Amino acid sequence: MLTAFLLLPIAGALVIALLPRDRAADARWVALIASGLAFALSILIFVRFDPDEAGYQMVDRFNWIRAGDAGFSVQYVLGVDGLSTPMVLLTGLLSVAAVLVSFNVTLRTKEYFAWLLVLETAVAGVFLSLDLIQFFLFWELELIPMYLLISIWGSGRKEYSAMKFLLYTIAGSALMLVGFLVLGFTAGTFDIAKLTASPPTEAAIPLAAIFWFIMAAFLVKLPVFPVHTWLPDAHTDAPTAVSVMLAGVLLKMGGYGILRIVLPILPQQAHDFRVLLAGIAGFSVIYGALITLRQRDLKRLVAYSSVSHMGYVLLGIAALGPVGLSGAALQMFTHGTITGLLFIMVGLVYDRAHTRQISELSGLMHRMPLIGVVMVVAGLAALGLPGLSGFVAEVTVFLGSLGPHPAATIFAVFGVVLAAGYILWTVQRVFTGPPNERWADLTDANQWWERTAMGGMLVAIFVVGIYPRVLTDVIQSGIDPIAAIVQRGG
Repeated sequence: MLTAFLLLPIAGALVIALLPRDRAADARWVALIASGLAFALSILIFVRFDPDEAGYQMVDRFNWIRAGDAGFSVQYVLGVDGLSTPMVLLTGLLSVAAVLVSFNVTLRTKEYFAWLLVLETAVAGVFLSLDLIQFFLFWELELIPMYLLISIWGSGRKEYSAMKFLLYTIAGSALMLVGFLVLGFTAGTFDIAKLTASPPTEAAIPLAAIFWFIMAAFLVKLPVFPVHTWLPDAHTDAPTAVSVMLAGVLLKMGGYGILRIVLPILPQQAHDFRVLLAGIAGFSVIYGALITLRQRDLKRLVAYSSVSHMGYVLLGIAALGPVGLSGAALQMFTHGTITGLLFIMVGLVYDRAHTRQISELSGLMHRMPLIGVVMVVAGLAALGLPGLSGFVAEVTVFLGSLGPHPAATIFAVFGVVLAAGYILWTVQRVFTGPPNERWADLTDANQWWERTAMGGMLVAIFVVGIYPRVLTDVIQSGIDPIAAIVQRGG
């Protein structure tokens, strides 16, 4: 089942590549079918997952590369637990939304949708892989479609932004590969489950150095200060669908990597550097929020808000306890749906008004009430309004981190106040006020694909906000073993 989920999107990409030129418009339907089937499989995986069963479930495994006398192998091994199952569901949901909001793409349609599906497979591979080398290969695979989607179908300084994204990620990945190789050769295996069961106590280079080599890649992808500057540029110049995938699932690869690999395999080092990580997290929350307040472009505003909100993920991780770690995992899911919806709404506004400058927009609620209402809901979820999913995640992070890191937690709580400021200020400037004659001809979200994409994200936000146990029980089953390893290692 996991292999089917992984390969369905890339199979759809191959079908699109084989479409004759006069049927290029059919690429969007092939992409929708492929991503829709993958989403259906992700729901089935989520439903079939048993939180009461220990270990990885639905495992697919075979030896891929055998190193002969060296005594180790690289495996093709996929599996899910309570940490990865919500990420699989999130990937399926956001991929469908990304395809839907791309239905109006007319430039090189076949290539666009093919690369969008390849991106889905690459991200899914990261969340499913249980071998370090396989994890690294999927981690690198997403660079190709992301670079092309931004540099070809983007706007503004698209080549610059795509290259900046590429260089930051490759620099972090190079360090991560060194760390993976040292760990694998030291332990004689790249199997994540085996490394987790028996964490290394020594290696050819200090384990503290390996910790930061691997963390570098994950902190870049998360991202946090000071390795965050690629994100606003990439978001600003990327197409709407790419921004949805970038904010919704690609950033989560960083937090997921820390939880899946760094904490259980290097628990002592995580314990040693927990205060520093909490300090970085608290500063990122405040810094990201303050910079967001200064933005005048809607997309850059949402992008910088992601820097702030992903600081909550790192704060929960730095707590190293089951509550904080669960909050971090929950924040990854809820941020994906909330920010994904925010980028969809910004994209719909830009498609109609052809500007993202907040100073030029006003009174849009009169012309596009549905877009305005959904934008308000997404904004309220982002600032943590009770009853919406953002509140559940942030409160869980604060409860878990207050004891071990009170100062960083207080800073992070103040970040919520700043979030309320920039969200409410943006809504007030863009959507409220008297009608503006400049926008008299604007239309609301009247296409079925636009409403379907919005509706799917809203359902996720309300369901998790009203009944969080739909996710928290699953997440807890995956976090408890990691928390136990970290606490023993510390």
